[in-house]
Order: sequence, then C-alpha cells, then structure tokens
Amino acid sequence: MIHLDLSKLSGFLPEDWLSSRTDALSQARDMLSTGNGPGGSFTGWVHLPRDYDRAEFDRIQQAAQRIRTDSQALVVIGIGGSYLGARAVVEALNSPNFNLTRTSGPAIYFAGNGLSTDALLEVIDLVKDKDFSVNVISKSGTTTEPAVAFRIFKALLEEKYGKEGARSRIYATTDAHKGALKGLADAEGYETFVVPDAVGGRYSVLTAVGLLPIAAAGVDIQALMAGAQTAMESLDVPGTENPAWQYAAARHALYTSGKRVEILAAYEPSMRFFTEWWKQLYGESEGKDGKGLFPASVEFTADLHSMGQFIQDGERIMFETVIRFENTRRTLEIPNDPDNVDGLNFLSGKPLSFVAEQALRGTLLAHVDGGVPNLIIGLEQRDTRSLGGLIYFFEYACGLSGYLLGVNPFDQPGVEAYKKNMFALLGKPGYEDQKAALEARLH
Repeated sequence: MIHLDLSKLSGFLPEDWLSSRTDALSQARDMLSTGNGPGGSFTGWVHLPRDYDRAEFDRIQQAAQRIRTDSQALVVIGIGGSYLGARAVVEALNSPNFNLTRTSGPAIYFAGNGLSTDALLEVIDLVKDKDFSVNVISKSGTTTEPAVAFRIFKALLEEKYGKEGARSRIYATTDAHKGALKGLADAEGYETFVVPDAVGGRYSVLTAVGLLPIAAAGVDIQALMAGAQTAMESLDVPGTENPAWQYAAARHALYTSGKRVEILAAYEPSMRFFTEWWKQLYGESEGKDGKGLFPASVEFTADLHSMGQFIQDGERIMFETVIRFENTRRTLEIPNDPDNVDGLNFLSGKPLSFVAEQALRGTLLAHVDGGVPNLIIGLEQRDTRSLGGLIYFFEYACGLSGYLLGVNPFDQPGVEAYKKNMFALLGKPGYEDQKAALEARLH
C-alpha cells in the first residue's frame, strides 16, 4: 500500500492547494475512466490490471518458461516504452547486477535503444557463443533503432541456428493486425504478442511489451498484476484522501507557484531504471504546448556528493519526490574497529539500514530548509506486488496531472521532428529536398 507524506510541503503551498483542484481532479478521473478526454483512445491502461487478456497472459508465461529453459540469454530489442518498463522492473526487483547474480534463467540484455556501434557489438559479444533468444518489440517495426538492431540479431540467429531454428527463438511483440514487423512475423512464423492499440508505449509495461521479458527474468507477473489491480481499485475512489489526487494536485500547485523541475529521488541503486521509466512517462506525457515540469532523477546518497550542492543551494526551481522503502530485504551490521581510525565506533553494532534512514531524514530536512519542497512516497518493502502498485500509481497520477495541466497526456507530437531530420540526412527516399536544406545548415 502506498503512503504519501506531504508534511514537508507546509509553507510551500497555499492552504487550498488540494480543495481548489478537486473539481478538476474529478473531471480528470471521469475522463480517464470513460476515455472521453483528450487522447481518450489511449486510455486502455486504466483498467488493464483487471481486464487484461488472460489467454495472452498464459501464452506469455509459457513463452517465458521456454526461454528460461532453452536460452542462456535473452536480447530484448526496443526503445523508449518498449524497453524501459521491462528493465525498470527486472532491476528494481533484483539488482543492476541481475545478469551476474541470477541463479537460474537467462541473462537479459537490452538492445535497439540507441545507435552506439560499440554498445551493440558488446551485446553481440556477450551472446554469440551462448544459446540465446530475441524478443523484438515495436508497434510498427520501422522505428530506426530497434529495426536496425533486429536486422543484426536476426541474421546472427539465422547464422547460428539456421532459418528454422532461429524462427523458434524470435518472439515479436507488435501490432495485432498490421505493420512491417507483424507482416514479417506472420511470414516467418514467429510467435507474436500484442502491443494494444489503446495503450501507448510509455503506459505499456503491464502489457506483453513488458511482461514477456519480465517473466523471462523469473519475476512473478501474476503478483505484479495483482499489485497493480489493488492500486487501480484503491485509486479509483474519488476524494481528497486519494494519494494519486494528492500527488497530482501537489505537483500542479508547485508548478503554478513557479517550480519547473521535479526530481525523483531513490535510495536504492536498483531503482535507477525505474526512475528512467518515470522520466519518460512524465516527460512525454506533460512536456508539450510550452508547458510541463521537467522530470529529473537522482540516486541518493551517491548523488548527494555531486548534485547535492545544486539541490541545496542552486536556483530554487525544483522540488523532490522521494521513494522510500521501509524495510530492507537483508540486514548488515556495522562491525567494531578496535582502533576506531574513522571515528565511527559510535555506529558499531547498528544495522546499515539505520544509517541510511538517518541520511534520508537528514537530507529531507536540509533540502526543505534550503527551499526545496519534498514529498515522500512510502512503501513497506521492495517486492513484486508493491512495485506493481507503484507502477500503476505513477501512471494514474500522470493521467490526472496531464489533464490538470490542460494537455493531452497520451500523444507525443514533438518526437517526430528529430526523426524527419535523421531520415533526410540518412538519404531515405522521399526526403531529398529536406536533405539538401539540412546539409546546407550543417556546413
């Protein structure tokens, strides 16, 4: 269960910061529930934890078990929402060192999320001498980064196993009916899973887009969905006690009071890619029409020794949202040092988690005293159900936030500009005039 602590917003917000927004929040809730607001055709995620396709869910689990049985590695090919959610969950529930610490199942590698030659060759080197499979994730199949990566890994699989053998090791998550990847998958006989029409990429982690690689990593996806469903049911209750309403209203009130940056802070290194997923979710949903909070992230306590100075004393344009887990999975006691060289014997016998908690509390007070409002999102522990609930909480609050801001939270018109320039510079047919114009500007 998520607990939202807003006590450190006192003095930063007017008294009516929540009550003055309840009507707008109620309207936003209705738009999300009925799909009758801007971008409403992409609100299929709202009731997804309850209404997901059980038959496909079973196929996802079966495919994941095959991958865990016949593959030493799984290469997940996708960009943006087609990989961030899966990586977020795999690492958040395990470790950034998942591939080194796992005790069974395949190593999970992510490719097709950039255009670095060295990075792609590194993944090739890591898997080429192993039995591996590929999960290619793309609604269209023509997005440059994953399409290029899939070309390369498809050729590698066919060289290693032959065309027939490769066919059984390629899993395509794509449109149900159309697109280049769907056409190829049908022609070649790849097993396919669906990117739902009504769910945009950044909201798709609880669909096959995220669930297949997450399940292949050994995560209990039934528990993940159960946690999301519990959150869905609790957050659907209207009113000022609803933590998603509180979070969305607080963000909007801080924005209208002049804050321009929201920093998501986590004290667990395993949450790094969860914060990356969150940045896409909020950045792509709200950053349009000249509006929106800029989403940033930090890993504490490490970043207190780098970004900490700016947060404490820099321009007062930011607030922090802190993810706090009440319990650690294991305990580690600080030993006594007879020589006390570091002067830390006053901590002897105390658990490291005690030190971490005081660091969190001390940082919270220092930053608030420095003019940085803080919200705390508290969860009892870092487990599968809790993470499913946290995913849904952020998705739902994001939908509310977008409507409060007066934008369509479900489109992303700005991402096409760079693609058009890139296609022109690459010499894609049909872009000849743009290519000449762009080349002239670059010289």
